[in-house]
Amino acid sequence: MRLSDGVEWGLHCAVLLAALGDGGLPGRDLAAYHGVSESYLLKHLQALTRAGLLESVSGPRGGYRLARPAAEMTVLDVVEAIEGRQPAFRCSEIRQRGPGAIEDGRAYRRPCPINATMLAAEAARRDALRARTIADLLAEIAGSADPRALERGAVWLGGRIRR
Repeated sequence: MRLSDGVEWGLHCAVLLAALGDGGLPGRDLAAYHGVSESYLLKHLQALTRAGLLESVSGPRGGYRLARPAAEMTVLDVVEAIEGRQPAFRCSEIRQRGPGAIEDGRAYRRPCPINATMLAAEAARRDALRARTIADLLAEIAGSADPRALERGAVWLGGRIRR
């Protein structure tokens, strides 16, 4: 299963906004900071806003900021806001087609083992993403990033943070 680039971008934006505390950044600055397409990123920031993860403040002091504490926002929240809640696997019951198909519906009362396996994998993936918060990611990134990169980022952010 492949998630869209928007998931990565949304997670990075959420982590950066978490680092800013009560501060925010305009969408164009979030895009510039990460070196990504502003128009594409704005679509994902809007999805995060609709999901209640970010808030958008208009006006000259406006921008995006977290709508709730980073410790209360999971990676799954971001993934679902951007990708939707539907499972990655969709069983189309092909076992009921072709030369081996049986027209008697009773033959297919038991769940398809392939579908059951894929749904179990999906549940495990969701549990893993639900177990990690944006605050967890921020702490890990802050503890493992090259200090030079953190310093350069802080200098770049300079007067761009909106309070």
